[in-house]
Amino acid sequence: MYWVAALFDEKTEELIKQLWEELREESISFYADEIKDGRPHITLASYSELDKQKFMNEMEKCYANETEKEICFNTLGSFLNYGTLFFSPTVTTELLQFHGSHYEFFESYNEYANPLYTPGKWIPHCTLANKLSEAELAEAFQYCLKRHESIMGKITEVALIELVEEQGENLDAPIIFSVPLKKGERNV
Repeated sequence: MYWVAALFDEKTEELIKQLWEELREESISFYADEIKDGRPHITLASYSELDKQKFMNEMEKCYANETEKEICFNTLGSFLNYGTLFFSPTVTTELLQFHGSHYEFFESYNEYANPLYTPGKWIPHCTLANKLSEAELAEAFQYCLKRHESIMGKITEVALIELVEEQGENLDAPIIFSVPLKKGERNV
């Protein structure tokens, strides 16, 4: 299994990792421990199979001229019946176009794509906690709600992640390739 993930600038990543750590310290969620070397991200696509080398070469072409994308996390959400808590970004036209252009470029892989991430079905999110009971989910939600701050940041990189092994509750899903996005021009 493979994921194409949008990664964040260092400050945004650290803020989310700090929240993962706080949830661990409060014994609410251990999501930070579930994926070895996990990084906060928004999944753009998930594929059951692909030709890695060919896909990486195509990723280089697809994202070579893409610029960093502004992102604002100002919503907490949960998927029904999954015990997952997440930050949801403001869904901008730019974010939807960024996502949609991935699927247009990689159209030949769509038969292997997880339909939950395809345009029209995609719910962009950054997971904060996962596999929680109803009580744990409520506690995690309350804890995160009290933080009272939106997170403003940028998508700065697109990575290909491969699920290489599963050990009990933990996953090993390393980044096997990534493409940094170009710095955008500042408005003066």
